[in-house]
Amino acid sequence: MSAHIHILGICGTFMGGVAALARAAGFRVTGCDSAVYPPMSTQLRELGIEIHEGFDASQLDPAPDCIVVGNVMSRGNEAVEAMLDKGIPHTSGPRWLADNVLHDRHVLAVAGTHGKTTTASMLAWILHDAGKAPGYLIGGIPTNFGVSASFGDSEFFVVEADEYDTAFFDKRAKFVHYGPRTLILNNLEYDHADIYADMDAILWQFHQLLRTVPSSGRILVNNADDNLRELINRGCWTPIETFGSGEGGDWSGKFMDAAERRICISDPDGKSVEVRWALGGRHNLENAVAAVAAARSAGVTLEQALGALSRFEGVKRRMERTATVADIAIYDDFAHHPTAIRRSIAAMKRRYPGQRIIVAIEPRSNTMKLGVHNEELAASLHEADLVWMYRPKDMDQGFDEALESLGDRLAVFQDYDKLVSDISTRLTTGDQVIFMSNGGFGSARQTLTAMLQRIRPG
Repeated sequence: MSAHIHILGICGTFMGGVAALARAAGFRVTGCDSAVYPPMSTQLRELGIEIHEGFDASQLDPAPDCIVVGNVMSRGNEAVEAMLDKGIPHTSGPRWLADNVLHDRHVLAVAGTHGKTTTASMLAWILHDAGKAPGYLIGGIPTNFGVSASFGDSEFFVVEADEYDTAFFDKRAKFVHYGPRTLILNNLEYDHADIYADMDAILWQFHQLLRTVPSSGRILVNNADDNLRELINRGCWTPIETFGSGEGGDWSGKFMDAAERRICISDPDGKSVEVRWALGGRHNLENAVAAVAAARSAGVTLEQALGALSRFEGVKRRMERTATVADIAIYDDFAHHPTAIRRSIAAMKRRYPGQRIIVAIEPRSNTMKLGVHNEELAASLHEADLVWMYRPKDMDQGFDEALESLGDRLAVFQDYDKLVSDISTRLTTGDQVIFMSNGGFGSARQTLTAMLQRIRPG
């Protein structure tokens, strides 16, 4: 009989991915969570994984062989206390992943504040398209794959390397467990204010990551990022190659047209390949250059990598166009940090010149709620033509004052339906409407789509 693992907090993207990998590895897998709903619950049940709703202690009787504890779990939780009282063997998600999936494999890890999901998705797709049969665990769903995790059939494994803490009993960043041979460092900014006191605390964790990469490996570093430069100066024992969207990097990329529909990427030998792609934005160009550079360490040529990028369809919830109604385009975007918000809006401005960029935004991250990004948030929205803000009740006191600079372009609501109703009265043909949130946004995007389909048929 296969060993039984039970996952506490199974419906998050990372832990759901761990569950899928464990099932593929032959384990009997069950789990629990407080919020059990599609699409993750559907994906897990289709894999034959039984999900228990809630964290009561009864689910641990009889005891599983091992419990994998998600980082959302804390002391005082009934299931956690029962696990400790009964002495049931337990581990964290990252540690389980390292011990059961990543050992003896060439791990390609993608780390940094922004772009991890898209870059990891690009890299996994490039390796797949080149016939490398990689495994992967990504914090989103690449459209080309339709799932966030796969065990793979080769030595290669792509992992999105998150700096969030590992578990209530292990406060190191998740990524120190992964042992990458190839590491991408996209960028580095202050974030996760609920965990890290300041930028130096984040740099310390990233420095621990650098200590885990072998001298025979490779680190790809964004050459335009000052914080990454400081990180490398703290100590690095692995060969480095730089990348960027401008001149000066070992790997570089550039746009070949104003609408950013064609890109050209050059390798350290000066060889260049040009292709048409489906994405846009300088941030995505940097992500692409990084992915192409990392793929070289798995034996993928520049031509193969760019050919794969031409067939890359993007990532769910990363500027994903979900509907077009009466020539009004509606997008779902995960952007929730001021830098990501600013870059997403700027990219849309360049891609659709002369058309209005409408933003509906829901600030949900703990860092936003603590008020750390108040001033930066207002500045990041300045290129938008109109902004609808959903204001959670627990925002920092300085939030409203910081947004005053947006003037009459801003409308603030504390009710999702009223926000959607107001947007629907202001839209015109050709508008590009972006819903930005790292959560569900109260299904506001879906509600607006249905409303427009009723009032603007055809």
